[in-house]
Amino acid sequence: MHESGVVHTDISPNNILQGVGDSSILSKMEEDELKRPIARKVLSDRSIYHSRPMPVCSGLPVVSDLGEARFGKEKHYGDIMPGIYRAPEVILEMEWDYKVDIWSIGNMIWDLAESHHLFFAKENGTLSDEQHLAEMVSLMGPPPPEFLMRSKRCERFWDAEGNWKGSICIPEQTFGLRELHFSGEDKVLFLNFLRRIFRWLPEERPTAEELVYDDFLMQPIMAKRDQ
Repeated sequence: MHESGVVHTDISPNNILQGVGDSSILSKMEEDELKRPIARKVLSDRSIYHSRPMPVCSGLPVVSDLGEARFGKEKHYGDIMPGIYRAPEVILEMEWDYKVDIWSIGNMIWDLAESHHLFFAKENGTLSDEQHLAEMVSLMGPPPPEFLMRSKRCERFWDAEGNWKGSICIPEQTFGLRELHFSGEDKVLFLNFLRRIFRWLPEERPTAEELVYDDFLMQPIMAKRDQ
């Protein structure tokens, strides 16, 4: 997708579908529905259908919903991405490219592994850019001067020396303290995987192709090969 000049901008668990490797699964479900229709409740304005279990599929995941996609390999501008998934360059109104999708992938994998969001990004229940950035500083450290020079909006949150001057305190947290699902070597690999993704400078984040071969993702394949 990225090699074709497409930036999705909205990668999240909601937009990842499970591919169906064997179409006979769908044919069987269609046949079952004709022979044994599922229960339903008919109301005046709609019908409510009982769910039908679907067999586990072995197809590859499929990225869906390109309604917010941007096309072209040049840099882009403008507000994109779901609130808590926004990359720092988007929050700070800088130009951005396909590396925002890499940031989203990091958030998505954290959500799937940890069952809660990496960034809370809210103050008194309302989405807050300042809170979001403070949480980023706590996990990634202060942004480099090169990053701060890319947007005048940075002056609202950092002084000329790069020190945080926001009214919200930097949370005391690290990736290691937040991560509770893995242990041992798995945890080390997962944290290294996250630290490759969550970088202030977009150009320092890996490409999707590079990320596929990360040790964290390759470990199950290598372990199976060595058996």
